[in-house]
Amino acid sequence: MMTPYPIGVPGRAWGVEEVSAWRARQTRKRSYADDVLAVIESLRSRYDVVQYGELHADPSFAEDGAKTQSAPRYPLFAIKSRTWREHLPCVLVTGGVHGYETSGVRGALRFVEQYAHEYEGALNIIVAPCVSPWAYETIQRWNRNAIDPNRSFCDESPAEESAALLRLIAAVRDQVLVHVDLHETTDTDESEFRPALAARDGEHYVPDQIPDGFYLVDDSACPNDAFQMAVIAAVAKVTHIAAADHKGEIIGSPVVAPGVIRYPLKQLGLCAGITPAPYRTTTEVYPDSPQASDEQCIAAQVTAVRAAIDYALAQRPFGTRPEGARL
Repeated sequence: MMTPYPIGVPGRAWGVEEVSAWRARQTRKRSYADDVLAVIESLRSRYDVVQYGELHADPSFAEDGAKTQSAPRYPLFAIKSRTWREHLPCVLVTGGVHGYETSGVRGALRFVEQYAHEYEGALNIIVAPCVSPWAYETIQRWNRNAIDPNRSFCDESPAEESAALLRLIAAVRDQVLVHVDLHETTDTDESEFRPALAARDGEHYVPDQIPDGFYLVDDSACPNDAFQMAVIAAVAKVTHIAAADHKGEIIGSPVVAPGVIRYPLKQLGLCAGITPAPYRTTTEVYPDSPQASDEQCIAAQVTAVRAAIDYALAQRPFGTRPEGARL
């Protein structure tokens, strides 16, 4: 018999007391300031860095264990092209929507450090490398209120991380040509995060299979097969692509092309659905694979971003704006 999740009563959705109990179990395991903010600071000489929000401090969650009412420890930053041109389309790269998905954060930062300059003059670039810093530090999927930011990109969002990102991109939303949202699927999805989700919602947990390898999530409302396959082809040179399971699925969704599944992005409140970009995708790497190293996972994320941009630019006259963009 499966051991019940240690918080809550099976079959009954969590209330305030259970959320508080869950939050009390979380500990700080790594530093957002050291791993993310320090890298962003090093990029200020080449890019514009904008603060687009800050997360409310949790007075019970201080480094020294003491309660504090100091200023929020989690400023939210985005990195933008310094040579911003209003007539150009935009590329949006997001990482760390789920804070525990490390290669998304590091991949977003590495793209800026090493490759973003290659697109200067062709595109405006916005990178939000760590959307959920509290979850990054605690290595969690949810925010501190047990809300999944990647189901919360909607009007009147219940997640402050998601709401802040929506405000950031509001002015350029219709100019976004490419959006790549960087994620991971990990063994802890099955050992912790999906059981926690079932417990939180008062549902029965049904185990699933973790796909071994890289895959993409396209938008079922407006699929773009050629674009997804171009990204898959590029990443396949860096790491292996996830195969379908015995049902022809990846995480419960039919595989529509090698390494590609589809979700209704906007309907589910997913980050990749926050713009009408014609070229958008969610990446998923598997860092627990015996066939892939941490470095390969980061490289796969960077390769996916570059392949997505290169494909989009190849479909249009160099430097022109996307159709229908309101400038």
